Amino acid sequence: MATFKKLSNLNYNFRQKNELMLKNTPMKKILLLFLFPAFILVSCKKDSFNAAQQAATDDAAIQAYIKANNITDAVKDPSGLYYEVVTPGTGAYPNINSTITVNSTGKLLNGTVFDTETALATSFPGVIRGWQIGIPHINTGGRILLMIPSALGYGNAANGNVPKNSVLIYTVDLLGFNN
Repeated sequence: MATFKKLSNLNYNFRQKNELMLKNTPMKKILLLFLFPAFILVSCKKDSFNAAQQAATDDAAIQAYIKANNITDAVKDPSGLYYEVVTPGTGAYPNINSTITVNSTGKLLNGTVFDTETALATSFPGVIRGWQIGIPHINTGGRILLMIPSALGYGNAANGNVPKNSVLIYTVDLLGFNN
């Protein structure tokens, strides 16, 4: 019987604590009323991304890369892509509807390799815009160095080991293509 009384006392104490907690609910509501909007404002902070400013930053970084690496034959495409045809290759040129087979190495400006592909077969619509613009400048057997501004790469979003707004440096060997 003593055990029963102890359990009932615990039950009573538990109810008393809950009643005390319920008595504090107006204060909790007031706190929530002020904290919730503050949390929403902080979590909804706008990204102050400026595409024109990023394009200028990327262009300056690519020009510095060209100078630092003594690249003498770089061409700037109207899109903002810089490229150097290292070896032109022979035959026809791939187009936007081609399926290409390539070897490639992708690096960041600091030299960090983030991608290496061997005999990668892919369609042009499935690759970044910088590849779509640059690779048609070479034929089968050709090699091209692509210096891709962030807007033609992964843009204002991180992708795996590539931070957002990264200029990409790709060396691409075109092994072949099918239209």
